[in-house]
Amino acid sequence: MSTKKDASLQSDITKFRHEPDGSFRRAPSVFRSFIEKGGQFEAEKDRYHLFVSYACPWATRTLIVRKLKGLEDLIPVTIVSPHMGTEGWPFANVDEFPGAEVDPLYSSEHIKDLYFKADPNYSGRFSVPVLWDKKNHTIVNNESSEIIRMFNTAFNDLIPKDKAAVDIYPAAHRAEIDSLNEWVYDTVNNGVYKAGFSIKQQAYEAAVVPLFQSLDRLEKILTGKDYLVGDVLTEADIRLWVTIIRFDPVYVGHFKCNLRTIRNGYPAIHSWMRKLYWNNSAFKDSTNFEHIKTHYYWSHPSVNPTRVVPVGPIPNVEDL
Repeated sequence: MSTKKDASLQSDITKFRHEPDGSFRRAPSVFRSFIEKGGQFEAEKDRYHLFVSYACPWATRTLIVRKLKGLEDLIPVTIVSPHMGTEGWPFANVDEFPGAEVDPLYSSEHIKDLYFKADPNYSGRFSVPVLWDKKNHTIVNNESSEIIRMFNTAFNDLIPKDKAAVDIYPAAHRAEIDSLNEWVYDTVNNGVYKAGFSIKQQAYEAAVVPLFQSLDRLEKILTGKDYLVGDVLTEADIRLWVTIIRFDPVYVGHFKCNLRTIRNGYPAIHSWMRKLYWNNSAFKDSTNFEHIKTHYYWSHPSVNPTRVVPVGPIPNVEDL
């Protein structure tokens, strides 16, 4: 299935608009329904399908939680190619990148085809992740922060007790998690993009300085600790980790976030990142550096017009 409608203003990153001061502003997600008992979208086995990119940090959040909660058999996943071009994220039938897959539901050519199937008049961006409902042939949700909370609780009656007991948003820590998420999202998760996509010097500096101030703050929080909140893995760790694992391989060079590297400038963050990568398969198995580096350096011609992908750093993740 392919959509012939001209949607280049929504799919072509080179045509995205900047603010008058040269800064980058991320558009909010549009599909915001929830899987819940008694609602339009009930928890059922093999009713839902997850479309993601290994390259995208927001999508990687959902892959990590999907594995932590043991949802692999309930929610199949499809990986797109990292070559996000003028038509957006492509499937393997139009871009045979190693590890990319075809859309098993509709033989779509691009993620945008799913958006237009859900809403022919859709006018937003064609982002991943996409949580799809196969029963109603529509998008349930495309906001990763909400998808991971659904994965955390919505399917607990359908999975083994040990997986149902995994709780990345424990009630006792929710206020602290929410507070931390707020400033980490603004200055770190989205901060690297605000720095990298700035087109004026002042806008870039207005993003990169708060980014490293927040990293300094996170370094203090993680000193002597394995997790950000309490002594347990929470969504705060997952949401930060997907940015930190990409920091040295991509953001330092490509997005000019080069005041310091993680491996040489932040020992506590570096240790926390490596422990999660090497000791928890949900993190390591959800990370594909070939997709990550190819996507950023190939898909942003306004930032890297040659599309040359750097060889380093070597290794992508240092040993413990």
